Amino acid sequence: MDSTAPVTSPSLPDVSGLLDGIPGQRVPRTVGPPPEASPRPVPRPRLRVPVPFTLGYAAVLAVTSFFAEHADPGLVSALQQGSSTDVAHLWQTPVQVLLGSALWVAGGFASPFTLGFLVVLSALERRMGGVRTAVVFLLGHVLATLATEVPVGLAVLAGRLPHSSLHRLDYGISFGVAASVGALAGLLRPWLRWPLLAAFGGMLLQDLIAFTDPMTNWGHLIALAIGVGTWPWVRRWAARTPLPATAVRTA
Repeated sequence: MDSTAPVTSPSLPDVSGLLDGIPGQRVPRTVGPPPEASPRPVPRPRLRVPVPFTLGYAAVLAVTSFFAEHADPGLVSALQQGSSTDVAHLWQTPVQVLLGSALWVAGGFASPFTLGFLVVLSALERRMGGVRTAVVFLLGHVLATLATEVPVGLAVLAGRLPHSSLHRLDYGISFGVAASVGALAGLLRPWLRWPLLAAFGGMLLQDLIAFTDPMTNWGHLIALAIGVGTWPWVRRWAARTPLPATAVRTA
């Protein structure tokens, strides 16, 4: 009779220590708050001067006004006479006197035209840039000067005025300011445009009626008309020029 021997299964090797160094792949991860990111530096605004032409020109006028008030009167008179836009100087050195005469303020830096200069040219420069503002200012300054001085020269040649009329003291920024007022009016809304022109034009007419300096008073009205005549250009320029920001971000 056959005898049955118990069947024993082969023993498996002990591998309990082989996986100790391998990280578990299916162990659930603990969800927690993400690590805090280092704060980014907050950009500091950098101020940008939006009207460099106006402020730079005003600084030059302040220097010449201070010089005219404190320097030797004889020297000041000689310099102002040398930059006068009378007929004699315009005939001899037109470019020099047209530019030089715009470096002085008649009546000093406290003149009302200085305030008008700052307000009007700043508004123009914000809307169409410094170069175009300078073009409008110089256009009024030059054309109004020629429109008032050339007839004087012709009248002297015709014998209607004495020869002394060729030499007169004529300088300042008022023609350029008047032209800038006229140009700025074209960029304003109608409810502000027409009162501005009526008020400023009325003031110029009163000066003309007073007849204290008719040549200069006519020049102011001519300069204002020149500024109004630039409306098609200044409106086109303003439409192409974005308003400058007073602050920009920097990294």
